Amino acid sequence: MTGITETETDVVTTAVATLAPAKVNLTLHVRGRRADGYHDLESLVAFPAFGDRLTFTPGGPLALEVSGPTAAGAGPLGDNLVLRAVRGLSERVDGLVLGRFALHKELPSGAGLGGGSADAAAALRLVAKVNGLGLDDPRLHDAARATGADVPVCIDPRPRVMRGIGERLSAALVLPPLGIVIVHPGFAVPTAPVFKALGLAPGEAHARVAPAPAHDEERIDGAGGSQLLEWLAAQRNDLQGPAIATAPGIADVLALITALPGCRLTRMSGSGSACFGLFDGGAAAQAAAVTVVHAAPSFWVRAGVL
Repeated sequence: MTGITETETDVVTTAVATLAPAKVNLTLHVRGRRADGYHDLESLVAFPAFGDRLTFTPGGPLALEVSGPTAAGAGPLGDNLVLRAVRGLSERVDGLVLGRFALHKELPSGAGLGGGSADAAAALRLVAKVNGLGLDDPRLHDAARATGADVPVCIDPRPRVMRGIGERLSAALVLPPLGIVIVHPGFAVPTAPVFKALGLAPGEAHARVAPAPAHDEERIDGAGGSQLLEWLAAQRNDLQGPAIATAPGIADVLALITALPGCRLTRMSGSGSACFGLFDGGAAAQAAAVTVVHAAPSFWVRAGVL
């Protein structure tokens, strides 16, 4: 049977759960805008060990409930990316066992941390596990691409370089355990106005050509902390300037992080508005996060290790 069943089944199995970690764009180069209007990107993506939590109880109709401190930003349940992703997989896999999802939201929306994409990818992982599908199953990745550009890289959340509109992924990379602090100022930045502020016409290449991508993976895979930080310092997020033009408060967040003791590099993630600082280790990042919480108690702040 193809498609989602809305009737009860006799499948009763144990609930499974997974973390849907934040997606952090350590770099984000816009190489140009395609004739179809999409932007060609190149981004080194990493996943700290914190984010949303998704539980899947197999059996019964497809359903979703959302809780947690940032649940209000999840939007209408019927259009949630968790359900869209699973519906997409069900269209591609006959007899897919469905069930109920419980999503605990910790990641803010509109922050450039890929919260919705991470949730959708987590749902696909859990459904794949229950149904005996491998994470390399092409139907899983087809459903991920159909759900959103950032979903494929979140399926197996390990550091990678993503290219194109997110459909071309490098092999998983090994990065040194740098500490990270992520700060979200409490306001969302819609993606479309940021890309519009970049000002590229269809078919136009970006004036600031990104570094040649050919061997980036070889240079950063297995690099030490100092080597990676040196490489990252020579990169950029091409959406950071347009995002600041759209939401000037982002510049204040970057300045706050840059001033933290031990901060080695500061940058915005994705299209904003969350920003991050990198540190030599988890202890330094945790101490810096405490400083931010005291300086800006209304901000969303998390610290961990990449």
